[in-house]
Amino acid sequence: MIDLYTAATPNGHKISIALEELALPYTAHTLNLSKGEQKQPWFLAINPNGRIPAIVDRAEDDFAVFESGAILMYLAEKTGRLMPQDRRGRSQVIQWLMFQMGGIGPMMGQANVFFRYFPEKIQPAIDRYQGECRRLFRVLDSHLREHEFLAGDYSIADIANWAWVRTHRWSGVDVDDLPHLQRWLGQIRARPAVQKGINTPPLAIDRDADDDKARQFAEEARQMVEMGQSRQGGV
Repeated sequence: MIDLYTAATPNGHKISIALEELALPYTAHTLNLSKGEQKQPWFLAINPNGRIPAIVDRAEDDFAVFESGAILMYLAEKTGRLMPQDRRGRSQVIQWLMFQMGGIGPMMGQANVFFRYFPEKIQPAIDRYQGECRRLFRVLDSHLREHEFLAGDYSIADIANWAWVRTHRWSGVDVDDLPHLQRWLGQIRARPAVQKGINTPPLAIDRDADDDKARQFAEEARQMVEMGQSRQGGV
């Protein structure tokens, strides 16, 4: 049994998707990020960085793993699935996983901050991060022109990138002219395990909508960003 500490974010959904794909038994514990539950001492004992997601593998003497990319690799190696065993195949998966961890995630995260959350619209910052997201999306689209998935068969690299790229509208970035990326997005979304994973936990808003719930969500996120600037260690 695995305990998953998570929230309805791209990084959180990476792990619930992987757990569903791998058919590993787990219990999901949803943390209220706006209330700072991820900064409580009990959770810092699991993840000193105070961020979700994190897991505790009860079958391995309560072994804790934090950082979403590290968790994905741990689960793939634990089961021998979603990542090849040979050196070259494994390296290809890790390369595309790092592409998400070092590029897609941080750039989309910053686009969200400046496009959605900051009360002041700093257009050069918005343009910079949305432009970099577009560049990274074009890299994916170009690669997917010749490949069904990112690194051979469907893998943790696809899960990690998909969990973020699917939220592109929230970042204010469209993919209308990227047909190969769109094909890949739809193909992965259709997987039953992915459907279960993105509802563990379910997102309280429609990221494509511009309604009161979405605005309230953005306001709570803005407060977290501002709180993170004033706190040692961030949010």
